[in-house]
Amino acid sequence: MRALILSEDRLLLVNAYPGGMSDLWCAPGGGVEPGRSLPENLAREVMEETGLAVAVGAPALVNEFHDPASGFHQVDLYFRCRPLGRLPERWTDPAGIVSERRFFSRDELARLRFKPDSLPAAAWGGGLLYDPLEPIVR
Repeated sequence: MRALILSEDRLLLVNAYPGGMSDLWCAPGGGVEPGRSLPENLAREVMEETGLAVAVGAPALVNEFHDPASGFHQVDLYFRCRPLGRLPERWTDPAGIVSERRFFSRDELARLRFKPDSLPAAAWGGGLLYDPLEPIVR
């Protein structure tokens, strides 16, 4: 699961490659711990990856990533989230995966490499979108 967090019409994204090995950006989020709801898990993941507390709202996007060569197939659920405060200046991802987190305007996002392709429509649009079988990139 992943979080769509807008603040001042800017979308929060993370670079989830240790040491910034890639220029690919994505919405913060991650896996699910058993026995906890999707919103509880997502709020925990966002806090770990960004240091930001959020209120988790409605689903906005179902996205499927796949790699035809390996058979890998991942389904991500994106939820609209409201920030409860600001990004702390001092922060470190406890897992050491996220190397940077930042809010981007729509114009800045247009010049950025990000996934999924439907991210802007989901973040700034309404309703629930479905993005089937998008090839995975690294």
